[in-house]
Amino acid sequence: METLQGISKFDKAHQTAVTIGTFDGVHIGHFQLLNRLINSAKSSGLKSMVLTFFPHPRMVLQKDADIKLLNTLDEKVQILEKTGLDYLIVHHFTKEFSRLSAVDFVRDILVNGLSAKKVIIGYDHRFGRNRTANINDLVSFGNTFDFKVEEIPVQEIDDVSVSSTKIRKALHDGDVATANDYLGYEYMLTGTVEKGKGLGRELGFATANLAIQETYKLIPKKGVYLVKSKIAEKYFFGMMNIGLNPTVETVNDGGERTRIEIHFFDVDQNLYGQKMQIDILQRLRDEQKFNSLEDLKKQLQKDKNVSLNLIKRQGAQ
Repeated sequence: METLQGISKFDKAHQTAVTIGTFDGVHIGHFQLLNRLINSAKSSGLKSMVLTFFPHPRMVLQKDADIKLLNTLDEKVQILEKTGLDYLIVHHFTKEFSRLSAVDFVRDILVNGLSAKKVIIGYDHRFGRNRTANINDLVSFGNTFDFKVEEIPVQEIDDVSVSSTKIRKALHDGDVATANDYLGYEYMLTGTVEKGKGLGRELGFATANLAIQETYKLIPKKGVYLVKSKIAEKYFFGMMNIGLNPTVETVNDGGERTRIEIHFFDVDQNLYGQKMQIDILQRLRDEQKFNSLEDLKKQLQKDKNVSLNLIKRQGAQ
């Protein structure tokens, strides 16, 4: 897959089959659409293409909306790379772009910009200024500008019955199992390991403190989770705490700063400064405040035992 930053970077000599969307939290419903796109493109001798936007349109058009996204841009690219797409166009979304009329969008972007000969779209897709145009308008434009429109039927989408909204709610509720089922892969957090206070090491549970640069990334409900991560080309399991460290933090840096800390099993190396992807496998419990560090240490050992039993039961290597 070739990823291009902006429509102008595309070589218009290649005729394409295109689908359009924000693709936040690329999930099993999206995969169904993408499979259809790729197969349809191949059968027609076209290149398959996804046109997506960054920042998310709501970040630009509703600046007061505290929208949390399921995928960072890098994560989205990584997931889409595995689908077999030919092209991913990440177009910079602006207020000016949002004001394009439907006919300007179709003519200037899809036809002249991306050489679209086929557009594959969901039955409820809307586009153009104020999202006033629908699939019937797109079919009409196709007749004018010589491209075909393939509609994903309502029953096909309803059969999957997945939406990014449902996944967000599941993660807010700590229901990682449902979120992962809808996604078709483990929900991930990607960040850089930064130095902490070293208390975990003193307790015998050294942690990697994950700093996530993208403030728009959705962080699941506070609590303890079973996770895995690839370190030096090998997967390691661990347990992650998302929360405020209530047992050891009486003042949270002047405010409630959520921390993400991972204790890896069988890892004894300096991870500071490394960029890591953490795959969340299962939620173990809520975050708790303990009466003493000794009580906290005992609970951490219990969490580790539960985690190791889960790994063994699931046959994870």
